[in-house]
Amino acid sequence: MSKIGKINISIPEKVKVAIAGNILNIEGPLGKKSLNIDLEVFNIDIKDGKEISLKPKKIDKNTKRLWGMNRSLINNAVIGSAKGYEKTLELVGVGYRAALKGNQLNLQLGYSHDVNYDIPDGIKISVEKQTTLKITGFDKQLVGSVVSKIKTFRKIEPYKGKGIREKGQYILKKEGKKK
Repeated sequence: MSKIGKINISIPEKVKVAIAGNILNIEGPLGKKSLNIDLEVFNIDIKDGKEISLKPKKIDKNTKRLWGMNRSLINNAVIGSAKGYEKTLELVGVGYRAALKGNQLNLQLGYSHDVNYDIPDGIKISVEKQTTLKITGFDKQLVGSVVSKIKTFRKIEPYKGKGIREKGQYILKKEGKKK
């Protein structure tokens, strides 16, 4: 039995969930998401628009693996359409700055050129200070991939800790050269 898969998903008041064929449509105030669920393997029950339960039709090795994952994907979509997801990035280094120019994020990261990043649909980036970025969106996977893409522009170096990091991320610093 899947420990995660057994737990029912509670639906907030503002979120609407509907099944159309194999597609589960989740719509909330922040956005809507469609998930493709294999109904030959799983049964989905929506109880009075307040709870979703996901049960496998037969339990074997394959369905055990997919049960918890599908439940987590549905739960992430419900939470994302109701509250959304948010990550904060910090730019650490002398002269590192961020600015918004229309639908582009302009980053000055110590290179001879500026790095411009096109912001995808469904993602909102706000620059709080010049060195702090807040990335928000309703799709957890999209928010995470945008954050990881921005972090690749200037990876954290282990000696001084300069680079782009998530807020609260621990950096293992190396000791410098000894005389």
